[in-house]
Amino acid sequence: MASTTVSRFRELGKKIVAVGRNYKEHAAELGNAVPTKPILFLKPTTSYVTQGQNIKIPPNCKSLHHEVELGIVIGKTGSHITEDRAADHIGGYVLALDMTARDLQDEAKKKGHPWTLAKGFDTSCPIGDLISKDKLPNPENVQLWLKVNGQTKQDGNTKDMIFNIPFLISYISKYFTLEEGDVILTGTPSGVGPVDKGDVIDAGIGDVSSFRFQVE
Repeated sequence: MASTTVSRFRELGKKIVAVGRNYKEHAAELGNAVPTKPILFLKPTTSYVTQGQNIKIPPNCKSLHHEVELGIVIGKTGSHITEDRAADHIGGYVLALDMTARDLQDEAKKKGHPWTLAKGFDTSCPIGDLISKDKLPNPENVQLWLKVNGQTKQDGNTKDMIFNIPFLISYISKYFTLEEGDVILTGTPSGVGPVDKGDVIDAGIGDVSSFRFQVE
């Protein structure tokens, strides 16, 4: 049974550590090189939004993109975690979107500036309910899918991740102590694209978890 902190990770977790370009085809579709080590960025927990609430387009954004991801909910605090002990620190999994103000990100990248505004704005992390480990016994071979207004836009599989889950937990924990309730977003498959006001996003992890959000 999950601890209170894990089951209430959206309220009690302290940080969201996100992994960029963790699928080769996604890196290619944005014209980026395939990374040789994980690209990390942070999203504040104030970016969480749950089903029944809407995704808001941030100020000055003209190109808001969807990115569906498998999230890892940390169940045990640790730092310098070895890959062979990584599973001990997983409290469960979660379906998430890493909503991205692509035009703001592109502008920041050209100037060599951080991606914070493009990735961390309010409602930029639509999040599902905790998925227990027994309901997702093989998280490294599950479908990630997303539809916009009923049309399939993303249909990938976590088996195509460049850096697997044990490696990510180990690598991240060398720099940041991972605390109970924290979430790691493991990257998005190809097919990302824009959404507009009034669009409806449906997304899921196979048939294990799904949610729906509308863009406000």
